[in-house]
Amino acid sequence: MDLIGTFYSGLAITPDELNSIKEKHQAITIKKGDFILSKGQVSNAYYLIEHGLTRSFLHDYEGNEVTIGFCSDNDVVIEVASFFQRTPTVENIQALADTKLWKIRFEDHQELFHRIPEFREWGRSWMAQELVHSKNRAIAMITEPATSRYLRLIKEKPILIQQAPLKHIASYLGITDTSLSRIRKEIVHGN
Repeated sequence: MDLIGTFYSGLAITPDELNSIKEKHQAITIKKGDFILSKGQVSNAYYLIEHGLTRSFLHDYEGNEVTIGFCSDNDVVIEVASFFQRTPTVENIQALADTKLWKIRFEDHQELFHRIPEFREWGRSWMAQELVHSKNRAIAMITEPATSRYLRLIKEKPILIQQAPLKHIASYLGITDTSLSRIRKEIVHGN
């Protein structure tokens, strides 16, 4: 599988530019439970997921873990603020399954960003898409009931329902484990 070629396939770039992009990505495997990034570190890379599952989480003011995101096959794993602002992160990114990733270091990203205009445009487009997704998620957390949010999650990320622990899904949805169990029962029984 040529994930990198597929991932950047929409770019109007030359074969040499695509090879330059591919050369900057390094294949790595992270075991289930391992951390890609921990609170206090500066993010020095982002990753394309070939297969697997990760979650981003932080701790609230009472010390509870709160899941703020999941990434699975063909997603970009990045802690945007730390990566671009070069500041220590407050997030943790952990593999929830054995995960194969393609890593690109900050320095290599910057070199490609400044050398290949289409790569820069891809980054701008991706960031705009993620901003819209983030905004829509924030609005849904306020305006939609938990059942609707859960059903959307099933539709958009079915791998989560199969592989992520329920406590992480509940946290991501902003509800308790008990509430999620009740919602799941209602859906199964058609109530």
